[in-house]
Amino acid sequence: MKKLQAVFILMGIFAVLLLSACGTEGVPGAKNWDVESFAFTNQDGNTISKHDLKGNVWIADFMFTSCQDVCLPMTANMVKLQQMLKEKGIRNVEFVSFSVDPKTDKPAVLKEFGQRFKADFESWNFLTGYKQSQIESFAKDSFHTIVQKPENMDQVMHGINFYLIDQKGKVIQYYNGVKGTPFDDIVKHIKILQDSN
Repeated sequence: MKKLQAVFILMGIFAVLLLSACGTEGVPGAKNWDVESFAFTNQDGNTISKHDLKGNVWIADFMFTSCQDVCLPMTANMVKLQQMLKEKGIRNVEFVSFSVDPKTDKPAVLKEFGQRFKADFESWNFLTGYKQSQIESFAKDSFHTIVQKPENMDQVMHGINFYLIDQKGKVIQYYNGVKGTPFDDIVKHIKILQDSN
């Protein structure tokens, strides 16, 4: 009987250790949403595809250059995150901003916008070169977020999140990109993905 109790105790300890080990691996609450294949145009007129980003962790958001509210702090926060990663010596992280107003946001317009915020284009692509309907369905299907441009309006409704995408092109987690952006958590999660690869 004592042997049996000892076995159960050992099994319980093993289960606790196993669960605690699982808790330290991977990003908490990982979404694992597949980002569909794409090939869009960046601020330099070059084609950037999902395949080009494969093997790197990347951070994505949705924005547009004539945005009158949330896009400005979002872009400023992306610049802050990009700078933080540099200061911490964390490399091989790409930044991708999808324009939700492709008719207005031609490559040159996106480039001027990025320059205004001092974005480092070495690892940051501002993308355009698709129809409005394409970016709306792309945002919904791949990122589970809304993009909608009401008729006869120059402003576009879109989400305010930053998305963390792993080396295989899966959305792992998302964060508020406007207020209370959890920079330390994002950096921590990037490290988890890089260390597990």
